[in-house]
Amino acid sequence: MEDNSHSREYSVTAPSFIWLFLFFLIPSLIIFAYAFKPHNIYGDVTEGWTLQSIYDLWNWSVLTLLWRTFWLSAICTFICLFLALPMGYYLTSIPPKWKNLLLMMIIVPFWSSFLIRIFAWKTILHPDGMLNTFLIYIGLIAPTTTLLYNSSTVLFVMVYTLIPFAVLPIFAAASKFNFQLIEAAIDLGASRFQAFVKVFIPGIRKGIGTAILMVFIPAIGTYIIPDLVGGTNSEMLGNKIAQKTFVERSLPQASALSALLALVIFIPIFLGKHYFTRSRKLDLEARNRE
Repeated sequence: MEDNSHSREYSVTAPSFIWLFLFFLIPSLIIFAYAFKPHNIYGDVTEGWTLQSIYDLWNWSVLTLLWRTFWLSAICTFICLFLALPMGYYLTSIPPKWKNLLLMMIIVPFWSSFLIRIFAWKTILHPDGMLNTFLIYIGLIAPTTTLLYNSSTVLFVMVYTLIPFAVLPIFAAASKFNFQLIEAAIDLGASRFQAFVKVFIPGIRKGIGTAILMVFIPAIGTYIIPDLVGGTNSEMLGNKIAQKTFVERSLPQASALSALLALVIFIPIFLGKHYFTRSRKLDLEARNRE
């Protein structure tokens, strides 16, 4: 009986593992292998192995791009969480009619092309666009000021495109939260804000962890947004990878940059997993002592 149960589990999970193995693990290993291959002046991969592409990463321009990519992605993740937490809390406390309407408004942008939405913001923020013209008209900005081609605009559009990925996991976790704990905390003397911070947020930490991953990973790998609404001072690591791949056609250098980007993604994930595992262990120990 137990063997049949294990067989059913394997048959259910096998397609997912095969998919991940073929389209995630193998391509990742190929990218890491290409990072150690030599290349000629035309960017073609040649025979042998070398560390030259790895050494080329240690220059000021790459480190600057890495730092800019990390802090833009981290700030984008923080802003999305800051906005999504009260939104998720509010969505669980309103009637189903309004809840479904607001959820539909969050999901509807996904029905249009990602590129079209970015081009729409480029049109709106263009020096001849309506927003720039209106702000000049009311005197908030100078005629020489442009809303495009800077890091702030890149961050703004990143938050716009990625905030649904934070709202939906937090809403899903909040829907399972026992809100009687909030009322109990208020009855014991806590303010509603204190109950929100000390009871609600720890109670949905799994949803928060999922939201962090869903926002941070796409943010750190994006290159379309900086390419369309950013300038030379707001390029991210993804732009350099695209340049090495499509313009310079140097796959070893592009692979080395991709490997670096993968490490930047995996290290925060590992630290976050370690934090949540430790907090879960501490909770179990506290419950056992009780």
